[in-house]
Amino acid sequence: MFNKTVCLAAFAFIGAFGLAGPAAADDAMAPMDVHWSFEGPFGHYDQEQLQRGYKVYREVCSSCHAMNQIAFRNLGDPGAPFYDPKYPNSNDNPKVKAIAADYKVSDVDGDSGDVIKRPATSADYFPSPYANNAAAANANGGAVPPDMSLLVKAREGGAAYIYSVVAKDGVMTPPHGMIVPAGRYYDPYKSGGVIAMPPPLVAGKVTYDDKTPASVDQEARDVSAFLQWAADPKMEERKQTGLAVMIFLIVFTGLLYASYRKIWSDVGH
Repeated sequence: MFNKTVCLAAFAFIGAFGLAGPAAADDAMAPMDVHWSFEGPFGHYDQEQLQRGYKVYREVCSSCHAMNQIAFRNLGDPGAPFYDPKYPNSNDNPKVKAIAADYKVSDVDGDSGDVIKRPATSADYFPSPYANNAAAANANGGAVPPDMSLLVKAREGGAAYIYSVVAKDGVMTPPHGMIVPAGRYYDPYKSGGVIAMPPPLVAGKVTYDDKTPASVDQEARDVSAFLQWAADPKMEERKQTGLAVMIFLIVFTGLLYASYRKIWSDVGH
């Protein structure tokens, strides 16, 4: 009885005064409220937006950020930026092949055994811009740029968080009294308010093939949507399957109820 009383008192003391250690305060600003085509149970990816987002990634983000979990062939899968129903096997998609060939990947020469660089194929994965994390940190002031393959899922707020971080037009001024270390930048959407990446987007930095004006806001929306697709490439397939299952369950429930009424209609209660 005494031990139980002591334990209860200890727990009450810890709860009252926080001796167990306070949770880390999240002082980050909530991400902006952005409408996305892929929201909701009937949401879908806007293929033109994904294509624009890929171009932003290729021409801006890929100089620092890898996408090691994404193969070039994935760009031609159903729901992907360059899906074409004429090529059920995305490895045969000429656009995917052309995109892959624009990259260089490491390989081993079959004759000499030397490490070589060759044009990528649709079977290869997006290469990292750096040889290793040490090289990445050395080139970015000690910070290793995160891989973008699953970045949307790794950040609370998802695509809206990515949009909020990159949609800034120029360097933001920190609040009075806040000291931002040299080589770092103020970002109210990141916990702690400090980020190693300067604002990456500039209006007109990317020229879209569909002639969409490349404002900072447009570039931010497009690359955020592209990264959402990269993190969840099977979203459309999953939602279509879920809808089919729901329709089946509704019909099945109706049949069960009709059977129940038929079977028990002549039975007295």
